[in-house]
Amino acid sequence: MSTTPAGAVRARITSSLPSRSDLSQMRRDPRRDLLAGLTVAIVALPLALGFGVSSGLGAEAGLATAVVAGALAAVFGGSNLQVSGPTGAMTVVLVPIVGQYGPTAVLTVGLMAGVMLVVLAAFRAGRYMQYVPAPVIEGFTLGIAGVIGLQQVPNALGVPKPEGDKVLVITWHAVEEFVKAPNWTAVGLAVSVVVVMLAGARWRPTVPFSIVAVIAATVVAQVAGLDAKPIGDLPAGLPAPSLSFFDAGSLGSLLAPAVAVAALAALESLMSAAAADAMTVGQRHDPDRELLGQGLANIAAPLFGGVPATGAIARTAVNVRTGARSRLAALVHAAVLAVIVFAAAPLVSKIPLAALAGVLLATAIRMVEVGSLKAMARATRSDAVILVLTAAATLALDLVYAVIIGLLTAGALALRAVARETRFDQVSLDRGDHTDEEHQLLAEHIVAYRIDGPLFFAAAHRFLLELTEVADVKVVILRMSRVSTMDATGALVLKDAVEKLNRRGIVVLASGIRPEQRQVLGSVGALELLRHEGRDYANTPEAIHAARDHLHIAGVLPAEPTAPAGQ
Repeated sequence: MSTTPAGAVRARITSSLPSRSDLSQMRRDPRRDLLAGLTVAIVALPLALGFGVSSGLGAEAGLATAVVAGALAAVFGGSNLQVSGPTGAMTVVLVPIVGQYGPTAVLTVGLMAGVMLVVLAAFRAGRYMQYVPAPVIEGFTLGIAGVIGLQQVPNALGVPKPEGDKVLVITWHAVEEFVKAPNWTAVGLAVSVVVVMLAGARWRPTVPFSIVAVIAATVVAQVAGLDAKPIGDLPAGLPAPSLSFFDAGSLGSLLAPAVAVAALAALESLMSAAAADAMTVGQRHDPDRELLGQGLANIAAPLFGGVPATGAIARTAVNVRTGARSRLAALVHAAVLAVIVFAAAPLVSKIPLAALAGVLLATAIRMVEVGSLKAMARATRSDAVILVLTAAATLALDLVYAVIIGLLTAGALALRAVARETRFDQVSLDRGDHTDEEHQLLAEHIVAYRIDGPLFFAAAHRFLLELTEVADVKVVILRMSRVSTMDATGALVLKDAVEKLNRRGIVVLASGIRPEQRQVLGSVGALELLRHEGRDYANTPEAIHAARDHLHIAGVLPAEPTAPAGQ
């Protein structure tokens, strides 16, 4: 095997490609997979149409994504049960991109994001998903649900979508337009679909009430001649693959949006794959292969006019619950949607936009796991703060900023908690073989402190304050064997504290310094300050003995008696 970086990358990608075991798994129970794939396709159809419309590229873009990206991610992805396609979370990111750069820019962004995901897979970045805290994920999901719901307000109210890319502003203007000219037909269709989906899910969870509600709304609108704006004409098939949208000159300006799309695709896909593992027994996804599959899917989807795709949590859950055993189910889902695109485009084009808005409103409501949110909020105050802050940032800013803010907040609170665990306690001197009188003299002039836990930037300030408040002693012994970790800030603060004590005539000795801490202390010049006569001490008794010698020399303790001559 090649040991060059390029060879290592090639080996990683090769190991993530489909294997014979994938095919053997698909042969185990094809009947269950076929049924699961058909069910997921029925659920996915209105969602693909709705998310395509919401993104600004149209229903046909949503269908193209579900077919092309869904098939490629199923073959090359790292989960046997993952179902991919357009999602609400991705739509939230795409809307401002369409508003600022135009619809064709989304295709370029998707292509760039796909390449980035393949690179992440090559460098095995998927493993780092496990470090995202649960409150960040819960807050992120809650915020996405809010944004998806608010995005549907214009279509649910039957008003033209107002200009802008801030969902709260768009919603407010849509409500103003509705007040001026109410469209109760659209509201009725949207609310009816929401009610049917939510009530139906409680009554018969296995029945795909989304498609039932959409069909019913479409039939009622056609038979009753209601004034309900439909999706509009759809192409009878997928367009031929093309790179005509690609503009190399725009790559620089689209880099930041592409990074945001790639980050979201990685985050949501790995979250969804992990959720699928949790709902099954014996399934475990490969995070790096999942990134590769999503990367290839996002490279291909724009060629057919599709929007960026991710793993879809809701459709993946349906796939698992209806008995899917292998990636054959996700492939069947894409194939069924392809048949619908070719055979039923005229019928699909008559679906009212308000009905699709109702589907997405119900989806947003069902994304909110009230029990999970309550449990997270009750866990600790820090978890509640992270959850609320991430959700609020998702609504007010965008998803990538929200995740960054959530991670930074979680990191800061975690550091604060760890810093509080650092203890700086005065400990009694070991009496050893000292007399009571001698021990009393030692105790009056020598004080020992034990440092437990990490000594790093988050805990260093408190440590400095406590150590420099030492008074009325001649020697301070720092017992450092229990210091778990130390960074440059902690070492500098320690050096500063020792220098301040030295200026007051107090000698500072250290015992039990670990080898890994010597380099840090030595790099900032603190190690020399902690040495008495050019050495530090392996244990506390040695340090106490050195402190006694210092006090004898300084005349603080009486000189030890000299043995008589000849003895």
